[in-house]
Amino acid sequence: MHVAFDGWSEVTFRAAAKDADIALPVARAVCPRGAVDLALAYHARGDAAMITRLTSEDLPDRFRDKITAAVRFRIESVTDKEAVRRGTTLFALPMHAADGAKAIWGTADKIWTALGDTSDDVNWYTKRATLSGVYSSTVLYWLGDDSIDNQATWAFLDRRIDDVMQIEKVKAQVRESKMLSTLFAGPNWLLDQIKAPSRMSDTDLPGTWSSPRN
Repeated sequence: MHVAFDGWSEVTFRAAAKDADIALPVARAVCPRGAVDLALAYHARGDAAMITRLTSEDLPDRFRDKITAAVRFRIESVTDKEAVRRGTTLFALPMHAADGAKAIWGTADKIWTALGDTSDDVNWYTKRATLSGVYSSTVLYWLGDDSIDNQATWAFLDRRIDDVMQIEKVKAQVRESKMLSTLFAGPNWLLDQIKAPSRMSDTDLPGTWSSPRN
């Protein structure tokens, strides 16, 4: 509740620790960079809420509609729009831009993983890069949306997904064309050598804390 007034700042971090009755050294153990790590933890909580819905609700049959539902679930998981607005300001700063990009990429990765993506080549990267663009642009649109029940945002999301489907359609046409597939044989071979990274264990906080022994 402090973010709306003080942003994701040191003032907010100290106030949050006080409100939660957590000693400041303990709070810094789990959030070494203070409010920046707290903002990332808030983002991770939204990802977790999205995954819960993806794994518990009936999803549409078409895969493009599943992707749409996932992005919508993620946005609907937000409990405070102003916290997200302040977060976009924070992660627009040069010193935190990499953290913001990593958080968005992580959301896209969680969506693809939850929907059963098994790619382990360059497609692993292109799928997440494309979805990151869709997700981030939709969030920015949503922040300025004052339509009833965010209908304008969901229409915007549908258009972005349609754009992605057009890209996939062109890629399929290239693969099916004998001439184009021959022309791109060399580049495709090179791209086939790119492999997805090893799966890392998922954590919800950047730091760690263990109770001191008596």
